[in-house]
Amino acid sequence: MHPQAAEAATHPRKPWVLRSTDTMNHIEQHSLIGDMQTGAHVGDDSSLDWLCLPRFDSAAVFTALPGTQKHGTGRIAPTSDAAVASPTTAAERRYRGDSLVLEPVWRTLRDTARVTGFMPPRDGMVRVIRTVEDVAGEVPMTSAPRSRPGVSTILARV
Repeated sequence: MHPQAAEAATHPRKPWVLRSTDTMNHIEQHSLIGDMQTGAHVGDDSSLDWLCLPRFDSAAVFTALPGTQKHGTGRIAPTSDAAVASPTTAAERRYRGDSLVLEPVWRTLRDTARVTGFMPPRDGMVRVIRTVEDVAGEVPMTSAPRSRPGVSTILARV
């Protein structure tokens, strides 16, 4: 039996689970941002884990949702030396008002940072906007975009 199939068999209620829970976000751990023509799934660790460009039915450039981070992800999170309560999960996530503007918040013992992410309506170009704001103090952050166009078959340089 294939190792992924064996692991999926141990998760009968979630057959889409094909990797260890140590390295994955389940679908219920994702929020959606979009521009009405495509959308991106953002994990509770603030990683961009699924994005098809330029439309919903196009090839994916980030495909970590059904795979692993090696399949393409765009993560913005505190650096490993930041003393966050949970280095893999934002302290809170919320949408701003009635919009698809997503705001994960990271907290350390004394400081707080917010990562705002959204996709504005198109003016001819697809854009994913993500900004980092120190809300209180300074939280050292890192950005690690790794796109894999062609459903993980091509390694793109960013």
